[in-house]
Amino acid sequence: MNKLIWLLKWLLKAAIFFTLFAFALNNQQDTTVHFFFGNQWQAPQVLVVLTAFAAGVAVGVLGMVPWWWRQRRLAIATPPMTAPTQTSPAPLGAPEASQATAPAYADGI
Repeated sequence: MNKLIWLLKWLLKAAIFFTLFAFALNNQQDTTVHFFFGNQWQAPQVLVVLTAFAAGVAVGVLGMVPWWWRQRRLAIATPPMTAPTQTSPAPLGAPEASQATAPAYADGI
C-alpha cells in the first residue's frame, strides 16, 4: 500500500512538472511590462508569470511573519501541558491495562 501511494505521489509530481514545462514552452514570446514614468521591461512571458508568482509568495510570507513570531512567543511562554492526575478510583471490574498513564504532552495529532 505504501509503495502505491509513493508511486501516485511521484506520478502527480511528474504530471505537474510536465504541465508547467509545456506552459513554459508555449509562452516563449516576448512580453512588455509597462511600469510608471515610462519604464518598461521586456522578457519572455513565462518569466513574467514566474516573477509575478514569486512576488506573490514573497508578499504572503512577509505578511505572515508577524503572526509566526507572535505564535512562537506564545509557545515559548506557555508551559507544556501535563497529564491530569486520577483522583477517583477505577470502576469495578476494570482491567489493569486501562489504568496506563497518558504521555505527559500530547502533540495534538
